[in-house]
Amino acid sequence: MAKILVIDDEKSIRNTLKDILEYEKIEVVLAANGMEGLEQLQNQSFDAVLLDIKMPEMDGIEVLEKINTNYPEVQVVMISGHGTVDVAVKAVKMGAYDFIEKPLDLNRLLVTLRNATDKTSLITETKTLRRKISKAYAMVGESKALQQIRDLIDRVAPTDARVLITGYNGTGKEVVARLIHDKSQRADGPFVEVNCAAIPSELIESELFGHEKGAFTSAIKQRKGKFEQAEGGTLFLDEIGDMSLSAQAKVLRALQENKITRVGADKDLNLNVRIIAATNKNLEVEIKNKRFREDLYHRLSVILIPVPSLNERLEDIPLLAEYFIEQICNEYGAAKVPIEPAALEELKQINWTGNIREFRNVMERLLILCDKKITRDDVLRYARPLGGNHKS
Repeated sequence: MAKILVIDDEKSIRNTLKDILEYEKIEVVLAANGMEGLEQLQNQSFDAVLLDIKMPEMDGIEVLEKINTNYPEVQVVMISGHGTVDVAVKAVKMGAYDFIEKPLDLNRLLVTLRNATDKTSLITETKTLRRKISKAYAMVGESKALQQIRDLIDRVAPTDARVLITGYNGTGKEVVARLIHDKSQRADGPFVEVNCAAIPSELIESELFGHEKGAFTSAIKQRKGKFEQAEGGTLFLDEIGDMSLSAQAKVLRALQENKITRVGADKDLNLNVRIIAATNKNLEVEIKNKRFREDLYHRLSVILIPVPSLNERLEDIPLLAEYFIEQICNEYGAAKVPIEPAALEELKQINWTGNIREFRNVMERLLILCDKKITRDDVLRYARPLGGNHKS
């Protein structure tokens, strides 16, 4: 059931709106002036606000400004009387969802409120989803190596500097990229990921830059590439070391000129995209072996962030274990399972060649196979089923 706050200084209008909306199974709260309405917003949540423009003491425009500042997710529909339509238009430009003239048209009122409440719900769901995504990409640990990464992220994120993230598979390079995006001025823009190793070399130009209809045999319609999809946000080029030399040349041109050209097009498109790249390869070796362009490397590596392996931060294992236990138990809808200190010490003795990715898989295996709690024996039995990955 939607919940609407009606702010109007005319009692008859308040009561009429209450009767109409409650008949439509909408919960209604009334406020006789702006201050009372703001108090209601402070004490409870609403899906939308019906706000009169002309009120004594604090008018609707002033109330709208305060709602936009303190409750930006709530949609406000202005109620305008004769002679206040120009003010209502101004209110929409300031962020109001819409305005309705008095006398109120019932059908328009209900349609507008339904659309406004849907928008509020969508904004709330998006924020919730972003929180879940942020939690899914949390950087867990208190080791010195990890703290250095956090410090780098905090310093780099507010800028538009290009970042090259290096490290072994499974160390969390994507986590670093997402945190940089989330802490940047582009956080409200898209985060678009490209796995350069997974795209065939003959398709990468179309994948990155898009194509026009008829540009090649299978181009049956125009398509935006990843650069365009990331407009106003961040493009994450994962496994950049696996990109072909011809594709590298095209990416270099895009970075140099801040422009791209769709395949089959005859005009350039301007870019407003931040580039973050990552690789598990030693690009200096790749450059020596003529497999990676040195000029592209210098374009990408304004800031270098090497992500440590799990073996380089074993002191983080207790925190990582707790984090994954809670996460996995929540996913399974199960009660949280304790882990013995001896089990944690045994986990530190393993050679984690697969890094965080491998560690999470092992924790999930232990939770499935353990009996009420994870013990040292469980780790010895289930964490190293193939043998050979214990430190010598």
